[in-house]
Amino acid sequence: MFYQVIQYIKFLFKSTNQHGIHSPFVFDLVTKCFYDKAHYSAYNAISSYKKSLLKINTKINVLDLGKGSRLIKRKERKVYAIAKNAGTTYKRAKLLYRLSKYFKSKSILELGTSLGIATHALSSGHPEAKVTTIEGCPNTAKFAKEGLQAHQANNITVITGDFNDHIKKLDSNSFDLVFFDGNHQKEATLNYFEVLLPTAHNNSVFIFDDIYWSKGMTEAWEIIKQHPKVTVTIDTFYWGLVFFRREQVKEHFTIRI
Repeated sequence: MFYQVIQYIKFLFKSTNQHGIHSPFVFDLVTKCFYDKAHYSAYNAISSYKKSLLKINTKINVLDLGKGSRLIKRKERKVYAIAKNAGTTYKRAKLLYRLSKYFKSKSILELGTSLGIATHALSSGHPEAKVTTIEGCPNTAKFAKEGLQAHQANNITVITGDFNDHIKKLDSNSFDLVFFDGNHQKEATLNYFEVLLPTAHNNSVFIFDDIYWSKGMTEAWEIIKQHPKVTVTIDTFYWGLVFFRREQVKEHFTIRI
């Protein structure tokens, strides 16, 4: 936690808003998506889904294949506690919705379903999209699948198992948006990035969750930024966004949201 506090202070000193951006692509993304203040009707469904989870007192046995929640260490956890402490926040779920909507992402992959809060938001952003999400814990995946179906999120396929086993066997060989939110370890993150890199096209976006989770995750983020196929990155502290636009000069942005 101390590491994150120090990194956040550094982030605040070097971050900017739309006024410090000279790239038209990034400027439009920030002003029309990041800072979009409109209240979309889908926000009500996103809020409703999370609130429904916060009311569930059921205990489930959780299998953590990667780095789990900092706040919940027990294997047996209550659903509402997972939603509260480890689930995507409402603010970030709304941003995922806007990103999916802004880019009109037709093919979306998520590594780390958890209870499906982020999954639901991504699918709501572009209902015509095909959303594939992979969850390592069978009980959590089952719960998420049932919850998403109950909320009519019918464009989602939930896969249960180890990421390494399944990302190499995915039906799609091209993704518009990939959300990495399942294993907050340096080597695992770099491995998933390398394996999924061939699925990226010129307009794809890779989103890495918790890039300041640990020193190792920050090191992974810095390595990803320097990859020759990566042209534009945006550091929002909580997320790192990666783009592969060949027409862009290589540039890294640090943006407050």
